[in-house]
Amino acid sequence: MVELRPGARFQSTVCTTEVIVVKGTGPTELTCGGAPMAAAGSTERSGEPSAGASEGTLLGKRYGDQDETIEVLCTKAGPGSLALGDVPLTVKVTKPLPASD
Repeated sequence: MVELRPGARFQSTVCTTEVIVVKGTGPTELTCGGAPMAAAGSTERSGEPSAGASEGTLLGKRYGDQDETIEVLCTKAGPGSLALGDVPLTVKVTKPLPASD
């Protein structure tokens, strides 16, 4: 489990994915590629993402859960998929800017 707080940075332990927390607090099981994420710079990468968690993450996209309790921003893309425990995080839909005439 990792302690979430806005601004905290985490890296995958099985791929190149790195994220920064935008919203969320408290201890949470944040995973990438089926393995728990670690604080950025705290551990070496080893292994590969599991087969069910290898859809990949996209650079610059925000990911969140259905309840909107967590939001992370991908700062480095990778082949692993983000999840909160067993629940996959999905790409948040961007809101269109108002038209200017």
